[in-house]
This record gives sequence, C-alpha cells and structure tokens, in this order.
Amino acid sequence: MILSGKARLAGVIGWPISHSKSPRLHGYWLEALGIDGAYLPLAIEPENFETALKGLMYSGFGGVNVTVPHKEAALAFCDEVDPLAKRIGAVNTIVFKHGRSHGSNTDAFGFIENLRQGAESLDFFAAKTVVLGAGGASRGVIVALQDAGVKNIILVNRTRERAEVLAADLSSGADGMITVADWEDRNDVLNGCDLLVNTTSLGMAGQPPLELSLDKLPKSCVVTDVVYAPLITPLLGLAEKRGNKIVDGLGMLLHQARPGFEAWFGVKPVVTEDLRKFVLEG
Repeated sequence: MILSGKARLAGVIGWPISHSKSPRLHGYWLEALGIDGAYLPLAIEPENFETALKGLMYSGFGGVNVTVPHKEAALAFCDEVDPLAKRIGAVNTIVFKHGRSHGSNTDAFGFIENLRQGAESLDFFAAKTVVLGAGGASRGVIVALQDAGVKNIILVNRTRERAEVLAADLSSGADGMITVADWEDRNDVLNGCDLLVNTTSLGMAGQPPLELSLDKLPKSCVVTDVVYAPLITPLLGLAEKRGNKIVDGLGMLLHQARPGFEAWFGVKPVVTEDLRKFVLEG
C-alpha cells in the first residue's frame, strides 16, 4: 500500500528490535483493513529513549508499543498512566494526543484474552493456579488473573525472596491470596492444580530447560506458557502428550496488540487463525 501525506503512524520501540513480530502483526491488519498507515520497528538505545519518544510525539506519530528494556522507563515518561499499568509497574502501549502521552499496559489483557480463546471452559473464579516465575512477565500475569477473578494463586520462583516481595506487593488490596512455595516443591504444588502458567524463560529457545515433573498434575488442568519461541515449548509438548489442554504464548502477543491498534488507527482488529499463521511465517 502506498502511504499518503495523511498516513497514520505508529511503531514499536525496543533495544534491540529486529526480533519483534509486532511490525508484521500490525502490518497484516493495516493491509487487511485497507488503512492508510504504517507501523515501524524503532531501535532506540536506553539513553535516547525519552528524547526519541518526544521526537515521535511531535512528528505526528499516534503512539508506540514499548518492549524490552524500556517498559519501566515508559512508566516514568508518560504524562498519564492508567491504574492497571501502575499496578503492573510497566507501560507497553503509549498513545500521543494533544502533545501529551498516555501509558497503559495491555499485556494483562492479552494474556487473559488468549486464555479465554484457547480454554473457554476454564472457571477463573474456582481455579487453583500455579504461576512459575516472579519476573516482569509474572507480575502482569498475576494482575490479569486477579482481575479475572482468580482467588487462589501459588507463586513458585527459583529465588523465594523475590517471589515473597512480589506476592506481598500484589496481595495488598486484592480479593484472594497469593502464597509462595519453594522451587524445590514445584512438582508437589501441581496436585489439584486447575491452571499452570510458566512465566519464566526456561524452555525458551536458547535458554535452559524447565525441569518440571507433571506426574501430580491433574489431566483437567490447563497449561499455558508466555513464551512463543518455540511455539510449543517442552512444557506444552509434555502436557499435551499426557492429555492436558494447552494454550501457547503467541495469542498473548496477538491480543495485547488490539487496544493499541484501535487507538492509533481507529479500527478494532480481530485475531484470526490466518493472522496466527501469517505472524508465525515471518
């Protein structure tokens, strides 16, 4: 599509950014919907982050997505930040309007929408949930689960102290409880589990394996991984082989992009199987 002088512009900021699938994802929607616009990959070093954002805002961009390592810096930069992003402690979507920046976090939305699409029968209110990992991804996942109605979350991390800090922070004012279990007990806490979420990088391409026995995991448990490279991680492959319902991490990426696209380009996009295939091919 040839852009006009009125083309709407958006992009994704990261360092590095060459690995990002977001330009391909948004490009698909722009082409399919016939929108006069572009979504660009923007490699910005951390020391230039604030200057770059100001330049984009005054260059006619509608906004940007923000990825590693800029999400926390984006939280501090934005003139306005929505309550969810404040709870998560990171911004991944910025909308520019009238010379001001509004920051939000759509990762939680993406995670829950992916689960709802991939495991429609999951009862969030009754689900005993085990979350592996206490990093940035875990924070967004736990907030998403709390807002979806999950009352019983067990957090397991290789460093217990980090998990305790996260649990204490996110338990404040929340309806339900987050309990912390030792990493050595990760196999045992799967007993009676309804939802298992891996938020660690273990099992991701180029990372060490996730050493986890599923012997005590009920066959009715839904298993999901925020990683999508590979699409079927060893954890998901093992769970699927034993009969568990699995939800891969690609859908989280696709769904989290929807609110930003609508804000920048004025059209609400949908996630389809054709979109999944197109993004995976790139």
